[in-house]
Amino acid sequence: MEFVEVEGLRIAYQRAGAGPPIVLIHSGLGLSSSSWRPQLEALSDEYTVVVLDVPGCGQSQNPPDSIAWTRYAGLLASFIGVLALERPHILGLSFGSTFALELYRQRPDLPRTLILAGAYAGWEGSLPPLVASQRREFVARSLDLPPAEWARQWSPSMFSSSAPAALIREIEAMLAGFDPVGQRTLFAVARGQDLRDILPTITVPTLLLYGENDSRSPLEVASQLHAAIPNSQLVVIPGVGHVCNLEAPDQFNSEVRRFLHSVEK
Repeated sequence: MEFVEVEGLRIAYQRAGAGPPIVLIHSGLGLSSSSWRPQLEALSDEYTVVVLDVPGCGQSQNPPDSIAWTRYAGLLASFIGVLALERPHILGLSFGSTFALELYRQRPDLPRTLILAGAYAGWEGSLPPLVASQRREFVARSLDLPPAEWARQWSPSMFSSSAPAALIREIEAMLAGFDPVGQRTLFAVARGQDLRDILPTITVPTLLLYGENDSRSPLEVASQLHAAIPNSQLVVIPGVGHVCNLEAPDQFNSEVRRFLHSVEK
């Protein structure tokens, strides 16, 4: 890991490869940049791939508990500026896609493209009110659990029922390393977001990637985003769940590469 100071916070990141830059933003609530390992390894043959631990996750510093959503999301633009990445492609998974959408609101000139995987326009913006409320209550309760129990509670919703046992163990180990202080702050700033108003304003090429059996961001959500984002592309990866970049890394990487090649012609 490398470290850089961004607006007074220490941010951990990894960078590999050379070529057009692509910044990868992981899912929140327990995950970190480690969840992008297959993409960092595979895509760095053509691209400068940058994966960061968002503040409150992994090895990055926890943000102040009073931080506002707009400043929290704005840290990504500042991070890109500090690393002097010129118009990077932005790839976000789950919470990372919400983070990417807020980045676009604040700095529509910054992303070259958006790749949104297992995406929401925030829970409030994409889920029925009862489902969004149930998720908020579940997270609030689970944040008080011991790390190993937290991991066991969360991992079933990450994958399809056919996911390899070794992959589930890997994600549970990652989830068990979460910092409850940082995660509470992340949950507090993200829990009430409704970003539907951003979707029709997006003018950059946008790829939506979803697992066919995603129980966290079901295909109804994919269809909503696809309909709302002008000229977006929707790709559904068969037989996999929410963390489709880990459950089907080869197909995920192939779709990302195909999309990036199509916009670089």
